[in-house]
Amino acid sequence: MLLLKMNIQVLPEHKLSSVAPLKQFNVEKKEVELILVKEQNGVQYTNSSVVASPSSGEDVVRETWGKKMDFLLSVIGFAVDLANVWRFPYLCYKNGGGAFLIPYVLFLFIAGMPLFYMELALGQYNREGAATVWKICPIFKGVGYTVIIIALYVGFYYNVIIAWSLYYLFASLTSELPWLNCDNPWNSPNCTEPQHINGTFLGNRTSYAKYKNTPAAEFYERRVLHIHESKGINDLGLPRWELTLCLILVVFILCFSLWKGVKSSGKVVYVTATMPYIVLLVLLIRGITLPGAMNGIRAYLHIDLKKLNNPQVWIDAATQIFFSLGAGFGVLIAFASYNKFDNNCYRDAILTSSINCITSFFSGFAVFSVLGYMAHQHHVNIKDVATEGAGLVFIIYPEAISTLPGSTFFAIVFFIMLLTLGIDSSMGGMEAVITGLSDDFKILKRNRKLFTFAVAFGTFLIALLCITNGGIFVLTLLDRYAAGTSILFGVLIEAIGVSWFYGVDRFSEDIERMMGFKPGIYWRLCWKFVSPAFLLLAVIASIVTSGDLRYDDYIFPRWSNMVGWSIALSSMLFVPIYAIYKLLILPGTFKEKSSNICRIKCHIAICF
Repeated sequence: MLLLKMNIQVLPEHKLSSVAPLKQFNVEKKEVELILVKEQNGVQYTNSSVVASPSSGEDVVRETWGKKMDFLLSVIGFAVDLANVWRFPYLCYKNGGGAFLIPYVLFLFIAGMPLFYMELALGQYNREGAATVWKICPIFKGVGYTVIIIALYVGFYYNVIIAWSLYYLFASLTSELPWLNCDNPWNSPNCTEPQHINGTFLGNRTSYAKYKNTPAAEFYERRVLHIHESKGINDLGLPRWELTLCLILVVFILCFSLWKGVKSSGKVVYVTATMPYIVLLVLLIRGITLPGAMNGIRAYLHIDLKKLNNPQVWIDAATQIFFSLGAGFGVLIAFASYNKFDNNCYRDAILTSSINCITSFFSGFAVFSVLGYMAHQHHVNIKDVATEGAGLVFIIYPEAISTLPGSTFFAIVFFIMLLTLGIDSSMGGMEAVITGLSDDFKILKRNRKLFTFAVAFGTFLIALLCITNGGIFVLTLLDRYAAGTSILFGVLIEAIGVSWFYGVDRFSEDIERMMGFKPGIYWRLCWKFVSPAFLLLAVIASIVTSGDLRYDDYIFPRWSNMVGWSIALSSMLFVPIYAIYKLLILPGTFKEKSSNICRIKCHIAICF
């Protein structure tokens, strides 16, 4: 009898893992005998069966990254997305400036990095996507489907934001930017030139960032969105042909990038993951030379420790660190599954998560130097121009750029940055779907190119709803419910499954087999106690703070909130449904089934 382990060592039976990635070996025997050794209540018993070994090399040898840098850039490109630019700087400013970094960094170390590390190790050891990775504890396979569905949902609307960036990029290819003045067919009679707007003009009615009649605001809402032609979510209209063409181009880029798996996507990220840093540096250098820039940066870094007494600041820090790193979408598991078995994923986790957070902080200087300039130009306070989300990157920042010498150049590079930030993040989400399902259904793996096209085309069809006259309302609903509470719930179940059911000790032994050392006590405590507690509180906070859905002054009808929660539940229900299904197909009484699932320690030995 020969016992096969990943490190080709003969080990005592109790050291064998049920999840050793057997696909690493080209097994020449036609048959292998699987002996399942179960230990329950101190009694061991065995069950054996004979199964055919893989007949084709395709099922044995898994594709790997061409270079280590391909993997690192892919992870960085996925994690560093639009939220690093349009959300973190504003949250930092709003929640006490430098004081916000205290809860942010705290949650990075006790929850963000441990979850990031866990997913990389989980994917690399098992060499499977988000669903089949749960061979370690099959009753939790439903959470794999949950995160795959969520990644698919996000693609429905995230590609639309990329299409907006592409539209703005094309619109920037002129000598005079179209959002500079009010002399355009789409402008309303109330459009006001920026030079006529100041603190006296606005009074106490609204902040400059919320004023809807600037040329930049009207270009976004009346030219791009056509929101003035819709009465709400129940009045969508037809897709806009200009945005449809942009969306087709975005989907084509994604499909082409993922066509051949990581061999092709790993090369695309050399452009998409590095370009944002070049552009951010260019924008920062230009930004700090503008009048009022230092006032903006001082406002960004101003330390107000009293803000830490507000629980909302801690909630914002927790949700930002979680969504910024991107754990739970199945992407990190999918990317890591293409690593070499002995890759140091511990170092990768520390490096890439740190780069992501440093990028968020760095982008704040580029953003607030320009916001300081805007406040100076209009003689208002920083708080009157500070905003987040689409309002920042599609209204305030483009308006500031339009007033600079060489505005066309800066507009082009800015929207190229947004385009590349979005593309590689969307690539990651699609790869999670493709890898997760193709690993589970071999027919999809054998027809990867066709499946890639099907996923891309499917996301395109649903995304058409988001580029109608009322499409922004559909996008807002999906953004709120598709990956809010549901993704927090999914990662919570994932953390519980790995730490409590599969076991931190066994998971640590898996990591030791890969890298030659076990995770320290800090990581094991975080995985078992701190991270699950953090996620549980995040889920509760997400539900408690969930108010009525709205977009600016428009309040969504009650039925739309019901539709939103139905979307969220449609992914979360995979967890209990699959668990119940697994219980039903197991032999024995309910008590025996529960015991087998919850307390049995399984070890697989392979015998020739």
